[in-house]
Amino acid sequence: MYAFEIERPTSVAEAVTALGTEEAQPLGGGQTLIPTLKQRLAMPSKLVALTAIADMKYVRRDGDTLAIGGGTTHGTVAKEAATHFPGLAGLAARIGDPAVRNRGTIGGSIANNDPSACYPSAALACGATIVTNTREIAADDYFQGMFMTALEEGEIVTEVRFPIPEKSAYMKFEQIASRFPLVGVFVAKYADRVGVGVTGASNDGVFRWSEAEEALAGDFSADAVAGLTAPDASDMISDLHGTGAYRAHLIGVMTKRGVAAAS
Repeated sequence: MYAFEIERPTSVAEAVTALGTEEAQPLGGGQTLIPTLKQRLAMPSKLVALTAIADMKYVRRDGDTLAIGGGTTHGTVAKEAATHFPGLAGLAARIGDPAVRNRGTIGGSIANNDPSACYPSAALACGATIVTNTREIAADDYFQGMFMTALEEGEIVTEVRFPIPEKSAYMKFEQIASRFPLVGVFVAKYADRVGVGVTGASNDGVFRWSEAEEALAGDFSADAVAGLTAPDASDMISDLHGTGAYRAHLIGVMTKRGVAAAS
């Protein structure tokens, strides 16, 4: 590690002011940033910890929408979303291990947009809205590639709003050492559409599998996915954990399992 300053604002306004200084970087749960600092892949002169902002820690239902504060931990989402949105609660309950779930936050995950993060697949599948200190961004516009988002310098994810589906499920094929998904698929069924978000697979980051969405909108069953051609393997990540062709195959497998498990 190296020397840096740290501020702990207690309001979003204070955090925005602190982030306005040169080389300042926000710190959520630190599950990605701290290892990055240890490896000196990032060397900000100031960290602005968001964990003391109480107004960003909540899970609440507003009609047909579940609103989750950006500072809410995965463990809290797993417990408090279970009644209203079991598919999302199940996703949160399987992120990392207990230590990660008790520190990592949904806002940090969404802001970082790791290509194997779990929440982005749910946000895309559900058509979520990412709320920041200055605006609201549709999920389809927010995620812009591997580690890339629509966030501007100093902008903070204060809330994520999920339209609550009739049925949903998240299925992931874990890379055992990291517990990140080699491929993760979130399936969400609404009255007028179906969303399928895929994480961990593509060189372009999280994406929607539109062919599966169209097929499932007409017939929400595993059989509707069985006849589909897997996404192009050349667009998939290929590494020591699995080839692009393997990941493309897993997308179909995880989607079918998600449809079968959706409730």
